[in-house]
Amino acid sequence: MHLISGITNIWEGLCRKPPLIHTKQTNIWIPHKSDLKRLPEGGGRGSGTILRGVGAVLSGMRTLNRNRQLLWFTLLAGLVLAGNSIYQAVLNYIDWNMHVQLDITLLYVLDFFVEFVTLFCLVFLLAGLVLSISSKKGDSASFFNGVAGARKYLKVIFLWSVILALAGWLLATIYINISVCQVSPCSFFKIFGPGIFPGILIQFPFNWTLDWNMFTEFPGYGGRSLFLWIYPFGFIKALPISAINLLLFILTPFVVPLIVLEQKILKEAVVRSFVMMKNTWTELSACAIFLGSVLFSVFITYLLVQAASGMVSPYETVAHPTYIWIAIGFFYDFALLTFLFIMATIGGIAALDLYTSAKSR
Repeated sequence: MHLISGITNIWEGLCRKPPLIHTKQTNIWIPHKSDLKRLPEGGGRGSGTILRGVGAVLSGMRTLNRNRQLLWFTLLAGLVLAGNSIYQAVLNYIDWNMHVQLDITLLYVLDFFVEFVTLFCLVFLLAGLVLSISSKKGDSASFFNGVAGARKYLKVIFLWSVILALAGWLLATIYINISVCQVSPCSFFKIFGPGIFPGILIQFPFNWTLDWNMFTEFPGYGGRSLFLWIYPFGFIKALPISAINLLLFILTPFVVPLIVLEQKILKEAVVRSFVMMKNTWTELSACAIFLGSVLFSVFITYLLVQAASGMVSPYETVAHPTYIWIAIGFFYDFALLTFLFIMATIGGIAALDLYTSAKSR
């Protein structure tokens, strides 16, 4: 489903005689109406390719609206992020309350293992999403049927997850070292790079500008509420890692479709993915920019929540938030995260649409 209108009946009336030339045209490819919609315009560049990228996102929205079962991908991917947040919370709890300093080698091993588990789950879910959409009958697609079919590719998914986990772990380690660096170039990176987001996330409504005294200490914990460690602290630490994982998926958008739809080995899938990216970089860029613009437009609504809280009760939300403002902040964050994962689902559907379009060309 694309924004570019199809050309119909283009071959009608061009030849009035069925003559001798007819026998010479038996091997000429006559495109179907749906294929003509996907033909590149202007040599594959220009407004047509940009419209295909935006149209892939809009098509993904319509597909998700017609197939609500695909929201299982949204839910399960969100639970994967929650699991990563719990891991970060456990490490913070052990370090802060139990005063146990884990060996640095053990921490690296644990980080890599959790990164691998996270990416394996996400790649497996993405494979199920691709298979469910590709094998849908009519307007219905069963996500769990796609997940069942993805089990045939567990070996390749495992290998691809190891590679992604290694790349993600290295990038996350570099990011963490830069974030604690006090050298001038590192400070510039923290101000104008990904490090700018922790400064935003410590504000209301993301962690409610927490007053420590608002949370009671439960017997047996030896410290603050376990929920406080998971959210926001565990989530804030898991967020940069999740952003790095998202970057890895953006850089390799066609690997999973090539594995599960064309049964390619991992090496062939990676090479062909980069070749297809080179041929469709305009569409992919337009798709990513459009998705990012929608997410950013929704994200900055937090300024309206901050303004409303400042007008109604500035002291309560800045210094001593009441339970009402804590609840408002929590539900706002939950709604924002839900929208984020819905857009991630739409992005996966759009990537498959672009893959199909690139393959047909």
